[in-house]
Amino acid sequence: MSRPATSAPASGTTPGPLPLSPAWWFRPVPLTRVAVMRTIAYLFIWVDVWLTTSWVKAHANVPPEWYAPLTVGRLLHLPTPTHTVVTVVQWALLLTALVAATGRAPRLLGTGVFLLYFEWMVIAMSYGKVDHDRIAFLVLLAVLPTVGAARWRDRRRSEAAGFAMAAVLVTVMLTYFLAAWAKIRFGGWDWPTGATLARAVIRRGTPLSDWTLDFPWLLESMQWVMIVLEALAVLMLFVWRDRARVALVAFLIGFHLMVFAGVTIVFLPHCVAILSILPWERVPELRGRLLDRRAGRSGLPAPAAP
Repeated sequence: MSRPATSAPASGTTPGPLPLSPAWWFRPVPLTRVAVMRTIAYLFIWVDVWLTTSWVKAHANVPPEWYAPLTVGRLLHLPTPTHTVVTVVQWALLLTALVAATGRAPRLLGTGVFLLYFEWMVIAMSYGKVDHDRIAFLVLLAVLPTVGAARWRDRRRSEAAGFAMAAVLVTVMLTYFLAAWAKIRFGGWDWPTGATLARAVIRRGTPLSDWTLDFPWLLESMQWVMIVLEALAVLMLFVWRDRARVALVAFLIGFHLMVFAGVTIVFLPHCVAILSILPWERVPELRGRLLDRRAGRSGLPAPAAP
């Protein structure tokens, strides 16, 4: 499945295979992408535990009878969160993620990070609130250990790396597509025609969004735009050129930044998963071009790449 090659054509120079075909799932990509995403994902866990989901550790002091485990928690007979269980999971997750970020024992430590974070999410979401911004990040943590060794400057291409990145891309896409489906399933067509965004602005608005309350038609139009864009998320699977990938990531991250600026809601784990779409292997090349340009302007030879 992995079969890394020593050399390959530049990424994004030839048309990609049909989305969701076997060739699409296992299209080789440089191991650099996996190495970079490992570092980002594992270090982000520290941000997530201490900032994004800092409230989870408060469940250590919640009466056990309040625990209503998710279905997966019941099926796997996961332990009821107690002060000891929550504390052990928290610190085991943080320390394992820190060591895994160095690239050591990627399969063993990566699997440990995924299992511990999975349990952390079960603890988080078993008290009546389930967030939908975690699934792509969970899939990212699940597939990273399947690739094996990878280094930041490893330009070899691997089918295992291609499958891992494809799995995350599909999950990112489904997060948006299923969000549109859920809006219509549970809210009906009253969701895009109602006051969903108006209520969000009233509750969590900022100076950048408060003015929209004076224009109800604008908020309703934005709701329709959201539904349409989420339903069209399947088009993400047809993005294969590197420039298109960068543009897609810029659009998605820009959308989430806009939402945060307007109603102070941001899906940080999902945004980390979105970063896996980027062609990270092109960064050294772009850096070399930048150095060449600077050297050309100054008339000095460009420094050698490290």
